[in-house]
Order: sequence, then C-alpha cells, then structure tokens
Amino acid sequence: MRVFGADPRRGGPPALARIGYLAQDHPLYARFSVADLLRMGRALNVRWDDAAARRRLEGLGIPLRQRAGTLSGGQQAQVALALALAKRPELLILDEPVASLDPLARREFMSGLMDAVAAEGLTVLLSSHVVSELEQVCDYLIVLSRGRVQVAGDTEALLARHRRLTGPRTDHPDRLPGVSAVVRSSCTDRQTSLIALTSGASPPDWDVQRLSVEDLVLAYLAEPEARLLPGPAGLAAPRGATR
Repeated sequence: MRVFGADPRRGGPPALARIGYLAQDHPLYARFSVADLLRMGRALNVRWDDAAARRRLEGLGIPLRQRAGTLSGGQQAQVALALALAKRPELLILDEPVASLDPLARREFMSGLMDAVAAEGLTVLLSSHVVSELEQVCDYLIVLSRGRVQVAGDTEALLARHRRLTGPRTDHPDRLPGVSAVVRSSCTDRQTSLIALTSGASPPDWDVQRLSVEDLVLAYLAEPEARLLPGPAGLAAPRGATR
C-alpha cells in the first residue's frame, strides 16, 4: 500500500501525521472529558491545531468539560471528527462515519465535513453504505461488490452516461438506439424498464430519466456481473452486463 508515494507503515510519525482516520463507532475514552481528549491529541500528534478544534466544538455547542460517554451519538461523532481534523491531515479516511447516526445528526456531520474540506482542501476517502449521503459530497465513486470493483469513475461522468429508460415491451433492450449496454432491466406484459449505459441518443417514444447516485449504485449492486472497468478510462460497456 502506498500513500503519497510511500508506504505509511515505514514512514513513522511524520508519514502518519499526514493521514487522519475516523472509525465507524467513533471510539472515544468515555471517562475523558472533551478537554482531556484534546490534551491527549495534542500530546500524541506531531501536528495539532488545538485552537481550530476548540472553535469547531464550541461552535457546535459541545461543552469541553463534559465527559465523552455522556454525549449523544451525534455529539460523539462531531468530537471524533474534530479530533481527526485537528491533526491537519492531508488525507482523511472515514469508515462508515454516519452509519449509527439519526438523519439530523448525519446531515450535521456531513455539513461539518464539507466545511472542513472547503476550508482545508484535504482529500477525503469515505466508505459508506448510506448511499444517499454521497450525492452531494462524492467527486469520485467506487462501487465494491463481492470483493471486487464494479464501478469506478468521476461521479458526474458516470451519471451523465447512465439513464433510466421506460417504454414498450422489448426482449432486446440492448438493441435500442443509444443504448451501449444494459445494467439492469425488468419487463411486464406491455412495458420494459431498464437502467442502461447510453451514448447520448434516446430511443424514440421512450421516457428517459436521469439517475441519482443511489439509483446508480443500487442498480449495479443488484447485478453483480455488471461492471465498468476501473479507472478514469473505464467508461466502456459493462462486462457481463444484463441482457
């Protein structure tokens, strides 16, 4: 594994200082006060922006004297994020950071994260099963299924190439004008609906709709054999796509 062109496991504290990490369960020492956690972070990290962490937490109304174990789940997540950002990382790795939060806490967490990205210009690698949360924050999308990459590419480019098509029943949707490959399809006696990789043209008399990121991800996950080749040049026809 190489990060910033080197193996971070061999670079010691200077290399690890460039990377921040936040786990799914936002682990904090429950008996420590928030102020204690900040002092610990300052003592353990090569780079540490204590003032920024305190401003962030005070702006969220989280008392520094309160013990971490008595905070709500959303507050604990915000404290954990503040600690991760206080390292001033160039790369921040988030593992399912909002999975255990209620909808309001998820929104507040993601808003705080995007504020930090805009202010600091850091890169965020975000793993999440809450696909709807990725819509406004994801520049580059990777879909993993059964241990392999199904889709990888610029999010806007992927959405621009995929469409939901609905029209008269056909047993050969892959032969429709403008359809490069069918990712997923379903039929009734009179109608065919499909999600497809398109070339820009549209079949006449068919309803054509744009997809959300969630639509795109779920379509591919539902068809494990459908995939785009990984990487920026991977917007070719999916191998093993549903016909």
